[in-house]
Amino acid sequence: MRLIRGGEDTFLELKVKLSNSEKISQEIVALANTGGGVIVFGVNDQMRIEGVDDPESVQDELVRICREEIQPGIIPYIDRLAFDNGRRIVAIDIDGKRRPYRTRDGRYYMRIGSEKREATREELSALLDEVRPARYENVPALGSTFADIDESLLWSFVREFEGDAFDAASPNGYPTRLVLEKDLLLTGAVGGEEIPSVAGLLLFGRDDRVRELLRRSMVVATRFAGETAQSPVVERIELTGNLLTLYEAIHRFIARYCDLWETRPRKGLETAVAESPVPARANYPEQVVHEAAANLLVHRDLAFREPATRVNIFDRGIEFINPRRSAGFSPLAQKAIRFGIPQSLNPQLRAIFKSPAYGLKLPEGGLPMLLRTTRQFANRRAEIVAFNDEFRLRIYGA
Repeated sequence: MRLIRGGEDTFLELKVKLSNSEKISQEIVALANTGGGVIVFGVNDQMRIEGVDDPESVQDELVRICREEIQPGIIPYIDRLAFDNGRRIVAIDIDGKRRPYRTRDGRYYMRIGSEKREATREELSALLDEVRPARYENVPALGSTFADIDESLLWSFVREFEGDAFDAASPNGYPTRLVLEKDLLLTGAVGGEEIPSVAGLLLFGRDDRVRELLRRSMVVATRFAGETAQSPVVERIELTGNLLTLYEAIHRFIARYCDLWETRPRKGLETAVAESPVPARANYPEQVVHEAAANLLVHRDLAFREPATRVNIFDRGIEFINPRRSAGFSPLAQKAIRFGIPQSLNPQLRAIFKSPAYGLKLPEGGLPMLLRTTRQFANRRAEIVAFNDEFRLRIYGA
């Protein structure tokens, strides 16, 4: 009764009866998207209680609307009230814990004051932002400060956008903290204080601080004297640093034991190698190695502490191994990536890493290019498997 006496507002709608299910579903969606509220049936706009003839059927219809006409479905709290004069009303209490909600025809509504209207693009964007889970790349890098950022790397990236996204004439000069927080969205809050996020530290952190604060970012590179991981180890090293440093270090390690070519070696060279008494180094297409190393770094499941990301070099193959939750990487997703449909765990990190402004000349074409080029170069298909919370890519040399 206190609600009714206050009249309609953002969180209260009064209805004489339930006569149009489509409009009622819109009202419920609007209240749910605005934070919840109550609809009372059996009260007119002058706040006079007229009652409903069949409260049981009203309740049944409300339950149906919430289950069938609204997506995602709402579990409502419905109360039927009877007064001494015999009049009865029905009240439905709606919360918006799983917003955004939409009607069956895909329309989103908001409630402003006592009126509902369709959500604007900006309002819908804000609603969707609320339900996007915080990825691990957006988690604050505990223990880090803005002094841990390699400013030369950050500003070489930002200056590529001068005159467009970045204004070099800023009165604050080159405010590292402001750019990371407001422009690149690479910070997270701890105790009300902003610090670099995991992605921010991995992309632009000083090598020594990344090594100290994010040990899980390490890459273990191993050269085996054979074709399996049970073969004797020739060399094993731990590669650490920011992503730019790691990418270059992986490339140097592979080039130490393999020959990288732009095209397949000519036939005369293959014959000479086959007749040589000393086993030859394997040959690989350079763009494939670059693409595999880039994928290794940007698609890591950063929430995993163990096992480490690994690069294994064998006599005739290279294996790139990443920790990856198999439960979230279905066989369908595994098939989709072969067609170039990304299943990225770290979209923000990936976007910056693969931007030309980051300073790396990465090949184009993604995984489809890698698969096609490997098959053409070595006459053997690359292998992709995901099991035991690991993603493995193995390419073969010629």
